[in-house]
Amino acid sequence: MVIAGLKLIGRSPDGSTVPTLERTSTAVLACVAVSVERRHVRRECFNPSIVLPYELRSLDFESAMQDVYDFFYDVNQHLAGKGLGRLEDTVRGAILSGVVSDMLTAYLASHSRTLVTNGYHNGHPDLVVTGTYPEDAVKAGEAGVEVKATTKRGGAVDTHGARDQWFCVFVYGVDRETQPAADRRPLRFAEVYLAHVNTADFRRNERGELGTRTATLHRDGIAKLRKSWVYLDAEPELDSGPETGGP
Repeated sequence: MVIAGLKLIGRSPDGSTVPTLERTSTAVLACVAVSVERRHVRRECFNPSIVLPYELRSLDFESAMQDVYDFFYDVNQHLAGKGLGRLEDTVRGAILSGVVSDMLTAYLASHSRTLVTNGYHNGHPDLVVTGTYPEDAVKAGEAGVEVKATTKRGGAVDTHGARDQWFCVFVYGVDRETQPAADRRPLRFAEVYLAHVNTADFRRNERGELGTRTATLHRDGIAKLRKSWVYLDAEPELDSGPETGGP
């Protein structure tokens, strides 16, 4: 019997096995050092002419994105040290988009001068103007920014409904193709958009009986969003795999 490179070989006088341990070369676990890359936000990719609402600054976006990069670096370095796969390769795409969206919301709130996380569970928008609503919590408000993350290039992401709102979309890429997997590049933000849209900019997506009705910016709405770009990293680097992102 082999246990983590050790085998039980001892026997008592009556012939039964006793836990005497001897190292065995055939079952020694080999640890291979895996280099984990730390991604950095490219400052030259920010739009110097963008006018942002609610006293937001490009620095707030840079800091929030770098916080996400640092989180994935720390987690993946720990996982690699144990011989485990990256977080990006472990969770499903839709779940990863939700995690990234929640992280960006929290990090933007921590760096923003006037915005905080909406304290209402599943409330809208994700970020609200501090002091505007009781205890900074509202089920459906207008003062603030809705935040989404997606792998869909151009920022076309489903929402739970069409609204008049400040709408922020982070587009990121995940390397799921490079082999061996240890050589894959880390998650990368390629596009960030922030624009004020209204209900007329959306199309409704009809779903089946078991589906959830959603709304997505139509062609003109997407054009409006893309005109108000905050960050564009056009460097071709990786294939994001299946498109993910949702409400």
